[in-house]
Amino acid sequence: MTGSRESSGRDRAGEQQRSFAAAFESAGLDVEELWTEYFGIGGDAGFLEVDAYVHGMTTLSARDRDMLAHVVNEYLDQRAETGRATFSRPFRNPRPTTPPLSALVELVDGVHLAAPDRLPVIARAAGTALGVELTVHLVDYEQRALRPATGTGAPPLDLDTTTAGRAFRELEAQTSSTDRAQTLWMPLLDGIERLGVLEIGVPDAEDLRDPGLRAHCRWVARLLGHLVTITTHYGDGLDRARRTRTRTPDAELLWSLLPPRTAGVGDIVVSAAVEPRYDLRGDVFDYAFSETTAQLLILDASGDRAALIAATALAAYRSARHAGGGLLEQVRSIEERLVARFGAGSLATAVLAELDLDSGRLCYLNAGHAEPLVMRGGTIADPLGGGQGVPLGLGAATEPVAEEKVHPEDWLVLYTDGITGGPNGDEFGLRRLAEVLRREAGTGHPPPETVRQVIAAVREHHRTPLREDATVVLVRKLGPAIAPRRPEDERRDSLDR
Repeated sequence: MTGSRESSGRDRAGEQQRSFAAAFESAGLDVEELWTEYFGIGGDAGFLEVDAYVHGMTTLSARDRDMLAHVVNEYLDQRAETGRATFSRPFRNPRPTTPPLSALVELVDGVHLAAPDRLPVIARAAGTALGVELTVHLVDYEQRALRPATGTGAPPLDLDTTTAGRAFRELEAQTSSTDRAQTLWMPLLDGIERLGVLEIGVPDAEDLRDPGLRAHCRWVARLLGHLVTITTHYGDGLDRARRTRTRTPDAELLWSLLPPRTAGVGDIVVSAAVEPRYDLRGDVFDYAFSETTAQLLILDASGDRAALIAATALAAYRSARHAGGGLLEQVRSIEERLVARFGAGSLATAVLAELDLDSGRLCYLNAGHAEPLVMRGGTIADPLGGGQGVPLGLGAATEPVAEEKVHPEDWLVLYTDGITGGPNGDEFGLRRLAEVLRREAGTGHPPPETVRQVIAAVREHHRTPLREDATVVLVRKLGPAIAPRRPEDERRDSLDR
């Protein structure tokens, strides 16, 4: 038995030496270059030994043979040659061999040290690896249209009337087919925050029904969504593609501090929207998730320095929250910082809350703000009137914390008075807000679409640019029909097909 293994080992070594000799000749190296590179990666055989191995006059250890094969193969990669030196045992292929993995690698490798503006081009390369044509469309900040990320001047796609818009609104892949194009539209998400859609041109109409291709494109869209968010932090190209006008300096300050408009943990989702997008003055919101708790803030600052007040309050809130402080510590931190910086007086209103994700126990404190709403079973319950205190800057940290039970399928709605108010007595009002929420409860829309519809209704009611900040934050425990899909769900669906 031992002799058989030794014979097999000699045969493998001989085959490896012959494949190496052929690869060495194709690589165009001389022995001195080969030995120098081999020595540089840790080889310890001498020059004469390597020269003898190259010419088939001796053998080397498996380790040394593999290191020499690695050197030769790297040179062949640079020359785009096809033949490769074999190794002493099977190794993982350093290059992806399947289209889905090739597409993901194109994105990961392509974005490394690339300018953010190149991401749409990198996406196209990923599509080529997958055998499709990919075009990135990003939603504008008003959430009215989808705009090509390439900035080519192509017309935007309306959110409410196009197939692409439907994919964005419903978070579901959609298809369209004409004599000239077969297209799959895939939502472009960062986590569950909607960024736009991925236009996927396929070569044949049958591909539109291919569940495997849909899964592969979904993987690409998810990775691409993360990359859109990441690269926007160090470049303006993608951000500029989403703008329709210039933001004021105050709006730039506040937008830079806001968290993603939508995020979730398990079956709890927080989604928010703010207006006016380009002239935000003093509204901010914030949230933080752990495995057991969702912490929430909505704040409305007032006065000529509203943006600075809101930014200072948000920083003080996060400082206390990061340190592990509860609601009273958070309010105290905000108030102390505001009074120290701006003096005592009515500076801002706010609601701070903590929701236990398992029990549904909601603890909240209201510093002179509009009372939160709860929708239960499609009906608006009484506003949450507990925890009422004075606005920040007037001693809000001394007020009691209230408690409420949030049941499965409840909607918790926080908002600023810019949602329900209006100039010259033309208020949108609590009744209209309740009507929009009840209508949305019957549609099955995902949470970010619900808050988009709330803002759209407020804009439509006033028919002129909003003069006051309007912010809405929706916390929902999702039902199975619209809860984020898990990988195991997708695998099970694939098997069912």
